[in-house]
Amino acid sequence: MRKTTLLFIALFLTLALLLAACGGGTTEPAANESAAEPTSDAAAEADCASADVFCVGLVTDVGEIDDKSFNQSAWEGVQKAGTDLGAKVEYIETGDAKDYATNIGLFANNNYDVIVTVGFALGEATAQAAATYPNINFIGVDQFQGEPVANLAGLIFPEDQAGFQAGALAAMLTKSNTIAAVLGTDLVPPVVAFKEGYENGARYINPDINIISTFHPGGLDVAFTDPEWGASTARQAVDQGADVVFGAGGKTGNGALIEVAGVDGAYCIGVDSDQWETVPEAHACLVSSAMKLITPGVFDLIKLAKDGAFPAGNFVGATGLAPFHDFEAKISQEIKDKLAEIKAGLDDGSLSTGYNPGG
Repeated sequence: MRKTTLLFIALFLTLALLLAACGGGTTEPAANESAAEPTSDAAAEADCASADVFCVGLVTDVGEIDDKSFNQSAWEGVQKAGTDLGAKVEYIETGDAKDYATNIGLFANNNYDVIVTVGFALGEATAQAAATYPNINFIGVDQFQGEPVANLAGLIFPEDQAGFQAGALAAMLTKSNTIAAVLGTDLVPPVVAFKEGYENGARYINPDINIISTFHPGGLDVAFTDPEWGASTARQAVDQGADVVFGAGGKTGNGALIEVAGVDGAYCIGVDSDQWETVPEAHACLVSSAMKLITPGVFDLIKLAKDGAFPAGNFVGATGLAPFHDFEAKISQEIKDKLAEIKAGLDDGSLSTGYNPGG
């Protein structure tokens, strides 16, 4: 019996030693485990602390990095900095809005040179981080800056102009004289600007057009990640006669586009980026997209930071309509000429969208 006991103890000790050698046992979960965190090993931290290494980190809103819209376009701008400027780039995908400050801090504490935060909802956390880390340059996409701060640039866009062009296109395409917009929350000023621009652009073409515009009823945490609501709202608009639908609300808007793609003879218009490239499920209806040129805007600001010419306050990015792709031959020259005329008028200021942010 004594020999058996000693043998058992010996076997137990041997097993324990093997597990230790192989890294066995439990480990503490990483903070924000669902996010794609920045590398945090000592070597990577040393790299970003070095003057020879330029590091850029991006923090998404809850729309996720592959939202086929806003976050994805911003990340592509950061990736371009990795390719063209030789930057070390990484992102953190936020799963819960309460983690915005924590996620920004992960990059800041790892000595990143530039931190890009995506979306209106991150504005407060970004401003606080800029004050805490004055030696880091922050780019807030869709974050208007009321007072200039030396290390914080808000990348903003005239969404009303992009929406105006989309609305004009919709009004020239509709056969039912009814068009629609499926939108994110009206708590986000750029979404309101898109909506007002879209409606005013449509009425510029046809003052008597019928427009069905619907904001998502939820808050910032859900309004851009609800494709089911987007689809059902688009379907309701189609049932009410809409034959052109503008989807402006991240994954929520994508749901609307995909729903309309199943409707014979209907058109849909995407938002933020050229969604022909990101939402192939909508190709059957996707005539164009009201683009905010986020990718080049993010890249331009990162390059300015690297060159030591980072701007304080607001940096205005460009907007425009995406190519017509498979619909190119279906869009008459008359429509194309009118859109070119509208674009020129918006660019030189001779044409107003009628949008009043304070109104």
